[in-house]
Amino acid sequence: MNGKAISGGTDFYLEDLSVGQVFQTGRHRMEVDEIKRFAQQFDPQIFHTDERGAEGSFFGELVASGWHTGSVTMRLLVESRFLADGFIGSHIDVTWPRPVKPGDVLRVQGTILEIDPSKSRPERGRITVSVETLNQRDEVVQKMITTLLVHRRPTA
Repeated sequence: MNGKAISGGTDFYLEDLSVGQVFQTGRHRMEVDEIKRFAQQFDPQIFHTDERGAEGSFFGELVASGWHTGSVTMRLLVESRFLADGFIGSHIDVTWPRPVKPGDVLRVQGTILEIDPSKSRPERGRITVSVETLNQRDEVVQKMITTLLVHRRPTA
């Protein structure tokens, strides 16, 4: 499967994966009320909570919090059911190269960069994945390099 796109809903284990594999998720539309609700609770900066106030801000308009983008990314990953036993992170580097705006439709694409079976825990290993969250114009709005714990297929 090296380099081929794989779809979610399959629950892949460590031995099912190979470097270069690409996976994709479903989509999520970012609505104004959702952006404001998230920001009011978790990141109450004016450019996330109020259109009029956002006009005089760095962005010049209402934009989603990067943490909101990260949360949507996580939901899309979990809903994809790509990895057996879920997405268990052990390390992450994240950047937000462009803002997410109301009406943007996000999707996630990931590429497996490295696979490292554990020597001390034979029931699992780690994978390093490049994860890009893209908008409807295929512009990267969030990029992560993350290391995930992945279980091996259980033996009978």
